Amino acid sequence: MFFVDRFIFFGSLLVLLGVLCWKFSARYGMPSLLLFMLLGMLAGTEGIGRIDFEDYKIAHGVGTLALVVILYSGGLHTSMASLRLGWKPAVLLAAPGLLLTAGVTGLAAAWILGIPPLQGLLLGSIVASTDAAAVFTALRSQSIGLDPRLGATLEVESGSNDPMAVFLTIGLIEVILGERSLGLGMLSFFLLQIGVGAAAGYVLGRLATALTNWSNLGNAGLYPILVLALGLITYGLTVAVGGSGFLAVYIAGIIVGNGKLVFKRGVMFFHDGLAWVSQIIMFVMLGLLSYPSRLMAVAWEGALVALVLMLAARPAAVALSLWPFRFNLREHALVAWVGLKGAVPIILSIFPFLFGLPDALLYFNVVFFVVLFSMLIQGWPLPAVARLLGLTQTPQEQPPAILQISALHHIDADVVDYLIEERSAVAHLRISELELPDEVVVAMLTRQNEIVPARGPTVLLPGDHAFLILKPEARARVDAIFRMLTTPQEAPLRTGILLPPGLTLGALAALYGVEMDGPPDESLQAFLGRTLGQDLVEGLFYEREGWRLYVHSVPEEGPVIGLEEAAS
Repeated sequence: MFFVDRFIFFGSLLVLLGVLCWKFSARYGMPSLLLFMLLGMLAGTEGIGRIDFEDYKIAHGVGTLALVVILYSGGLHTSMASLRLGWKPAVLLAAPGLLLTAGVTGLAAAWILGIPPLQGLLLGSIVASTDAAAVFTALRSQSIGLDPRLGATLEVESGSNDPMAVFLTIGLIEVILGERSLGLGMLSFFLLQIGVGAAAGYVLGRLATALTNWSNLGNAGLYPILVLALGLITYGLTVAVGGSGFLAVYIAGIIVGNGKLVFKRGVMFFHDGLAWVSQIIMFVMLGLLSYPSRLMAVAWEGALVALVLMLAARPAAVALSLWPFRFNLREHALVAWVGLKGAVPIILSIFPFLFGLPDALLYFNVVFFVVLFSMLIQGWPLPAVARLLGLTQTPQEQPPAILQISALHHIDADVVDYLIEERSAVAHLRISELELPDEVVVAMLTRQNEIVPARGPTVLLPGDHAFLILKPEARARVDAIFRMLTTPQEAPLRTGILLPPGLTLGALAALYGVEMDGPPDESLQAFLGRTLGQDLVEGLFYEREGWRLYVHSVPEEGPVIGLEEAAS
């Protein structure tokens, strides 16, 4: 066999074992990233595989590429709702919070390892960044969700703290080498990295969205590849002009993922799978790069550094970053506990090798031990800690089927999946009773593992997933129809809702909790005509029990009727 033949066989075997590790992780709650790394260590020089791999340049190149793919995928899957909900505390955690974490950990590391303070700060900067992807992997493996604001904060932090860690690491290495001053030199470097990175990510993300929609490739399989190529170009161009490529690619992913994109669902699935492959390859490779005997030689020092990071540095940074946003003590405790370490610190620990620092091997071994310690001590019991703090929620059930528009040109329509729950306003109603706008179609209904015909007489039951194709301007109206009741008997007050004239009084009561004095099968148009005793013209209204039905307008196709809370 040629070398490439053996490489393909053993490489694919390691990836296959990595995928199977996920099943083990999901069953026993052990962090999958830790399993990937242990798999690499077993295959390495001191393991049963005896694969000799100690090329730090190759590891840096493969790791950087994998991180770019992972951050890009993370941006694509970060919704604007999560961004709006969690960006303020996340930015404080990712910038001043990370700086504080690096400072406290670095000074402690300098004392523990007996190295100069500047080198200690370098080590602290390397291990300061968190890997929230490891957090969500651990939680999702046991079907545990977090409060939306808490989850959004961790999600946005995971994508935005890596650029800060890279900036600190490279900047401090250059300071140690005498190529940059610690004060103004570091400040100017930070402003260049963050400013250029953010601007490039936004601009190139917009261009990537426009180019993808304009391309008209004629082959659905090419769109995910095009989006990937544009993301990699974003990283390369940003680094070439002195900005943070990691920040740029994350922001570009957010812009692309939240825009209107041709074959969007296929693009998202492709990048989700590619991110998993990148994680497996990267962590297995990092496991191959390690020597267990070297790790044991720094075990006591590494454990002490990890404990300072877990019990002092991260909690202090969380307390100072989150206090303006009224997170409670239990939420503070969970965010402090989930400061899990992942691939970024190990990739950054390779930088001292590339710059020729004398203690490079010490940095690498201590950082590697800290990451293993964090995953084992913090990651494995994480679901139990979240339950103990009372911060867990049942994650939204995933539909048994997925519907997408796969036309190869831009269509001004969205596919929206509504989960019907017992508190849903539409639960136990027929589809014909919903009175959906004309531009909305119920395309598919799934119940457990079956597809149910979406016809007028079909009753919507709790647990169903209703897939609707609708135009963007109808989204607010349809969201109102499929809203959740605050209690099983009470509907939230809503004002200014426009209703079709054919909506029945029975459906009005079921959908909005508003009852009128008339037969349940009487339409709103007939009811208003009967109670007002005249032809319907704009401005006429009828009030009952704090609610007002009014004639909003009278176009040629028939009157538009509005519902609002009556003035007290």
